[in-house]
Amino acid sequence: MTAYLVGTIILFVSFIVFLILRVPVSFSLLGASVLSCLYLDPKFISSVFLRLGDGVQSFSFLAIPFFIFAGDLMSAGGISSRLVKVADVLVGRFRGGLAYTNVIASTFFGGISGSPTADVSSLGPIEMDMMMQSGYDKDFTVAVTVATATQALIIPPSHNMVIYGMAAGGVSTGRLFLAGIVPGLLLCAAMMLLVYWITKKRNYPRGPKYGLKEGIKIITDGFLGLMTIVIIILGVCTGIFTVTESAAIACIYALFLTLFVYKNIKLREIWGILKKSLYTLSMILTIIAAANAFCYLMSLMQVPAKITSLLLSISDNKYVVLFLINILLLILGCIMDIAPLILIVTPILLPVVTSFGMSPVHFGIMLMMNLAVGSLTPPVGTTLFAGCAVGHTSIEKVSKALVPFYVCMVVALLLVTYVPAICMTLPNIMMGA
Repeated sequence: MTAYLVGTIILFVSFIVFLILRVPVSFSLLGASVLSCLYLDPKFISSVFLRLGDGVQSFSFLAIPFFIFAGDLMSAGGISSRLVKVADVLVGRFRGGLAYTNVIASTFFGGISGSPTADVSSLGPIEMDMMMQSGYDKDFTVAVTVATATQALIIPPSHNMVIYGMAAGGVSTGRLFLAGIVPGLLLCAAMMLLVYWITKKRNYPRGPKYGLKEGIKIITDGFLGLMTIVIIILGVCTGIFTVTESAAIACIYALFLTLFVYKNIKLREIWGILKKSLYTLSMILTIIAAANAFCYLMSLMQVPAKITSLLLSISDNKYVVLFLINILLLILGCIMDIAPLILIVTPILLPVVTSFGMSPVHFGIMLMMNLAVGSLTPPVGTTLFAGCAVGHTSIEKVSKALVPFYVCMVVALLLVTYVPAICMTLPNIMMGA
C-alpha cells in the first residue's frame, strides 16, 4: 500500500475510534489529523495547526453568531408561544388540530431559529404540554415535535447552509436560502398528510375554535415575529444587504421586538442570552476549525478524487450514484453530528455530483434533508435526544413512533434528489439561472 493510502486509513479509523471512545468531535478530528501526519511526515503538523485558524477566518462565518443570537433572542422573548397560537388559529379546529399546530408552528419557528434543537427546546415544552393534556399519546406527541423541528435545517435562514456554502467553495447563501423554501414546505405538507392519517386513525380530539376578532388579534400579535424571515430572505435575495448584514439586522430587529414591543425580556437578561449563544458558537467554530485541518489532509492525500473514482466505478448512472450517496449520508447521519458531517463530506461528494451536472445548490439541499433524518436517528440524534429529554420519555419508544415520519422524510428526500425543479426553480426565477 502507498503511504497516502495508509495515511487515509489512519485518518478515518482513528477518527471513528475516537468517536466510539466518546472523545468530543472537534478533538476527534484534530487527533486523527495529528496521527495521520505523524505517519506521513511530522512536518505536516505545523500546516494542520495553521489550518485551524484559517478555518474560521472567513467573513461569511460572521453571519453564524448573528443568526444564533437572533434565534436565542426570539426563543427567550416569547416568540415561541405566539407562533404556537398563530398556528392553532389556522389549523387547531380540525380533528388532531394540536398535531397540525405543532407542524405549522415548527415551520414558522424554523424560519426564525435555523436550529432543530432550539425548536425542540423552545416550542417543545409548550406543544407537548398542550397535546398530552388533550389526550394525545406521549410517544406520538414527542415524535411529531422532533420530526417537524428538523425543518429548521431546510427552511431559511439556516446557519448550517452558511457552513455548507463555505465548505462548497463559496456557494451563494442567497440561492441556498431560496432553494430551501419549497423543499421545506414540501416536507411540511408531507408531515401534515401523515398527521392527518394518524390522528384520524387514533381519533384524536379537535382543538378549540377562535372567533374572528380573537383570531385576528392573535395573528397580528405573531406577525411581527414572522417578519424576521421575510426581512432576511428578501434582503439577501434582492441584494439590499449581504447574508452577514441580514443576520446583524435580524439581531437588531429581534432586540427591538423582544425588549420594546413584546417586553418579555429585560435588558439585564440579554447577557444570559448572549452567554448561551456564545456557548453554541464556540462549539460550532471549534468543529469548523478542526474539520478544516481534517479536510486539508484529505485534500493532501487526494481522498475526494479517490472517492469520486470509486463511486463512478460502481456505476456511471447518475440516478444509481445519487441513491448510493443518499444511503451513505443517511448512515453517516446516524453516527455524526450535523456541522462536522457537512464539513467532511462536502469536499468529498461535491466533485462526484457536479461530474453529473448537479448544481452545488441542489446538492446542498439534498445534504440538508439527509441531515434532517440523521438528527433523529441514534446514537447521535441530537434533536431526538433533546425531544426525549423535554418529553420525559425513552428514546426506544419515540424511535418506534418515528418510523412513519422516517418514511415520510425519505420520500421527500428522494423527490428533491431526483426532481431538481423542486429546489432550483425559485432561486433561478429570483436570482437568474
